Amino acid sequence: MARIIRESLLSVRDLLSTVGPYIILVVALVAGAYYMLDPSPPKRVVLATGPAQSDYAVFGARYAEELKPYGIEVVLRETDGSSENQRLLLDESEDVDLALIRGGSNEAVLKADEEEGDWDIESLGNLFYEPIWIFYHDAAALRRPGGRIDQISQLRGLRVGIGAGGSGVPNLLNKLFHANNLKPADMRLDRHEPPQAVAAFLQGKMDVVILASAPEAPLVQMLLRTPHVNLVEFNQAEAYSRRFPYLVPVSLPRGMVDFGKDLPPHDVPLLASTAMLAARVDTHPALIQLFLQAANHIHAESGWFVKKGQFPNANHAEIPLAEEAERYYKNGPPFLQRHLPFWLANVIDRMWVALFSIIAILIPLSRVIPPMYQFRIRSRIFRWYRDLLQIEADMAEKTVPVAELVERLRTVEAGVEETNVPLGYTDQLYALRSHIQMVRERLLQTSA
Repeated sequence: MARIIRESLLSVRDLLSTVGPYIILVVALVAGAYYMLDPSPPKRVVLATGPAQSDYAVFGARYAEELKPYGIEVVLRETDGSSENQRLLLDESEDVDLALIRGGSNEAVLKADEEEGDWDIESLGNLFYEPIWIFYHDAAALRRPGGRIDQISQLRGLRVGIGAGGSGVPNLLNKLFHANNLKPADMRLDRHEPPQAVAAFLQGKMDVVILASAPEAPLVQMLLRTPHVNLVEFNQAEAYSRRFPYLVPVSLPRGMVDFGKDLPPHDVPLLASTAMLAARVDTHPALIQLFLQAANHIHAESGWFVKKGQFPNANHAEIPLAEEAERYYKNGPPFLQRHLPFWLANVIDRMWVALFSIIAILIPLSRVIPPMYQFRIRSRIFRWYRDLLQIEADMAEKTVPVAELVERLRTVEAGVEETNVPLGYTDQLYALRSHIQMVRERLLQTSA
């Protein structure tokens, strides 16, 4: 029993010794491909959002929650808004990977990138509408013909809060002011952050406050329900959208704010920009996939201005669409991610080309293993044949005494007794022993 176990273990050792270099090669190729392709996304990503209580801040928190189950920490970077977000993405010294950007917020920077033909950022698609909310007090409306404000040109001479420069809202509003032949000097502009501007507005220190935000923003929700605060109706919204392609006409349906109080009492035409998610061009593709899937969970539901499934989308954008995003909008989530854990599906999806290439290389190499194993085992037997042939040669030349040849033959025979081979090769071992016996008989005949 001990001999059988010893021979079995020997066979396993020989197999491992033969296959070992092949296994090492496989591991080295796979490890090299993994290192080159870097299939696993980073565990930490920085998302530039916006001011506190803004819609960007609200959605940023939801993205952080969506990616948490995948073991990815989304660090939310509070900023002044869209323009600053775009600047942070373009600045390589800043630790920002993705950001929420408003359409038309900084055309000059985008145009410069387009002219250079080398984009440093790319779009992951449009996420939601950001209507331009122009709220005004009843007292301000009384100083206007008809007791209401329904045109931007009627803001002349009023105290108007337009937000901080980093938000991108002033850039957008300046275009609208210019289209209405309205100069900044024609108004008393306030550039505080939205929370401070709204507080001043409610205290009567401002006549008008302008926000560009999704309706989910707490400040918008509050102002829509505040008595004696009115909303400017963009009756020229269609004309504005023709002049400015990044703006779209939308309508706030009657009763959408509060059914019981019938707020608003009629449909209100508004003008909206489109918010997009942007990323640096070197952002890991797996991260883009995760953010796109999160965007679908967060923004695909019906809302105040959209029907279910309208967002996210890859419609007209001011910056190029990422290749990974283009694949997502065309085919949906990768097939494997629908059926396997994300980490495994991502590794396979990112490495399958490399793995097939490695397999194509290794299959021909694997054919060498059986001959190598066979050679390794048979070499233990064949090396004794070399000594046996030498004994026969010395015997034929009669240059060595027979007694010495007999002793050498005994040494060979003792070595063969100590030689262990797998059971499949024992016939060759027994053949060697019969040949040793044949040489011994010849030696005996010679000495007789």
